[in-house]
Amino acid sequence: MARGQDETCRAFHGGDAMNQEERARVFAALHRKGDPIVLYNIWDAGSARCVAEAGARALATGSWSVAAAHGFGDGQKIPLQLLVEIAREIVAATDLPLSVDFEGAYSEDPAQGAANVAQLIDAGAIGINFEDQVVGKGGVHPIGKQAARIRAIREMGERQSVPLFINARTDLFLQESDAARHPGLMHDAIARAKAYAEAGASGFFAPGLADAELIGKLCAQSALPVNVMMKPGAPDLATLAAAGVGRVSYGPFPYRAMTAWLKGEAEKVYGSAGT
Repeated sequence: MARGQDETCRAFHGGDAMNQEERARVFAALHRKGDPIVLYNIWDAGSARCVAEAGARALATGSWSVAAAHGFGDGQKIPLQLLVEIAREIVAATDLPLSVDFEGAYSEDPAQGAANVAQLIDAGAIGINFEDQVVGKGGVHPIGKQAARIRAIREMGERQSVPLFINARTDLFLQESDAARHPGLMHDAIARAKAYAEAGASGFFAPGLADAELIGKLCAQSALPVNVMMKPGAPDLATLAAAGVGRVSYGPFPYRAMTAWLKGEAEKVYGSAGT
């Protein structure tokens, strides 16, 4: 972690346990353009403790990882109540701020989505990823509709007196596997970043975007700190910081690496046993 981020944490809580509002404010303060918070995504209380002990200052789940670790596919297939309980267990396991990848909030209706997010706040979470893809159907929601959904979540958070960090995700780049077409998506992405900011978002997440020049352009045009997902072929942390990124996350890749290692070790055991 950068020195400035470490000082921010000490200034807020001086090593003492924080309440939920303090955790939310610390988490927001750790998002600095050019000095990104790094989130090595987790999936349960055990992985949360491992990452916390490694030196993390905040925690974030990945929806794919949480679902897979509990026997479900991605795309809101893990039951909402189970996801809320997992969040509650993670919050109880460490004193670090927790952001939950909440996909599409389990509803396309703004009011119902906000009510679902309220359950995560009740569990102790202080942030969410909230995506604009139409979950299970493909494509992305129109800008106006997604902005209305973000606005409802923000208003609910204010009623709960929790400065919820809404990391507004666009799936434009993730849904386009041909990186050569990503420059043509930038106008829409920048328009979404602006609209989501006006609706009350705290950050703008563009998974799938991996071109350093395009990332720099997005960071320059976005009033919100930009989140980039680290994946094979993505720029390194220093390059992302220089581009102005405010948050770097690892998505499903930590879980996939862990399960690949586990499978490999198990294969050694069963192979040596001749079974």
